Amino acid sequence: MTSGMQSPGGHGQVVPFPGRGADQVGFERAELTRILDLYGRMVAAGQWRDYAMDFDAHAATFAAFRRTAERPQARLEKRPALRSKQGMWTLFGEHGQVLKRGHDLANVLAPMERKLLKAVED
Repeated sequence: MTSGMQSPGGHGQVVPFPGRGADQVGFERAELTRILDLYGRMVAAGQWRDYAMDFDAHAATFAAFRRTAERPQARLEKRPALRSKQGMWTLFGEHGQVLKRGHDLANVLAPMERKLLKAVED
């Protein structure tokens, strides 16, 4: 018999996805909803056209691109290990500079919200 867990009905097996362990950092549903809401509004304003997400044992990253072949215009990183220090959220700009860091996602996304308001007004 192969390794895996029995399904609740007793038929078949549930096999864990290869290469991904329980120690992977991810976004919670409310966090991802907030991030994708901003992304959608930035797309509608013509600021962003693509995004990428990366998850590993230390951080979850969301990157937004104006064009796919370029570096990300903004990169949001969630690092739970920094929760008790400067905050687990960090917003990086296009050139890797830290735009905002903190404990609250909404406050860390504020510079992007301001950029969106400016783009809509123009």
